[in-house]
Amino acid sequence: MGIIPELVTYNVARLQGCKVASRSGGCSLEPAPAYGIMVGKWISVSLFFMFCLGSLRPNRAMRIAEIFKSLQGEGLLTGTPSVFVRVSGCNLRCRFCDTPFASWWPEGEHLTVEQIVARVVELGEEHVVLTGGEPMIFPESVEMTERLRALGRHITIETAGTRYLPVVADLISLSPKLSNSVPDSAADAAWARRHEARRRAPDVVRRLVAEYPYQVKFVVDSPADCREVEQYLAEYPEIDRDRVLLMPMGTEAARLAETAVWLEPYCARHGLRFCPRRQVEWFGGVLRGT
Repeated sequence: MGIIPELVTYNVARLQGCKVASRSGGCSLEPAPAYGIMVGKWISVSLFFMFCLGSLRPNRAMRIAEIFKSLQGEGLLTGTPSVFVRVSGCNLRCRFCDTPFASWWPEGEHLTVEQIVARVVELGEEHVVLTGGEPMIFPESVEMTERLRALGRHITIETAGTRYLPVVADLISLSPKLSNSVPDSAADAAWARRHEARRRAPDVVRRLVAEYPYQVKFVVDSPADCREVEQYLAEYPEIDRDRVLLMPMGTEAARLAETAVWLEPYCARHGLRFCPRRQVEWFGGVLRGT
């Protein structure tokens, strides 16, 4: 059964008062008090059922930060009324993350796929956006998207492109992370290392681009970021530049406008799309429910 049950067997045997064999030696048994044997057997049976239930239970819950109805504020479907399902949990920690309650400090309630789909249906829109956090680290995303498709929903999945799942999607919204996303190593050295190691997964990006309709959004804060985007695209000639969008960094309208002054003309000159963050213009710097 593997190393964890093996350790369980060892510890239960100790509770029963036995010396158990190591891989390199024999074993000997010592008598144990009756209560030790009873406790050991109870723990052994309980842990057995815990292992079984943990691996076999069908409708495992996902942690969901929020489910809400709003307008899509970014990308090719800007302005489309949509239901957003925001998962809580991420394998990256972007320095500029504007939803830290779904990444740095994940929060939310645990819901089954059935409960999530029911809430989406209650909100009534045809378009559904699965966002995060990172939806692709949740295996339940596959079943969720299958059920939503069966109900006739249009599905967008927002992902950093570091993990692959065989989801059902009408649009994969890829947001590859540039070096400007790496968290400050002085503040959190461990996450800075993890983020840098995980932020690029070329095989995943190529597979997603090959298998789904897609858009690719980059968060940009300086001309140096634009140069990094060009280096990135040179490595992926299969990516259609007309589906590449450059988006200003920030959650304040003034800062976005300042970046747009030079970024929008840059996009026009280089055959890329400029991507305003309309939700900031429409709703201000509100992080939740937009």
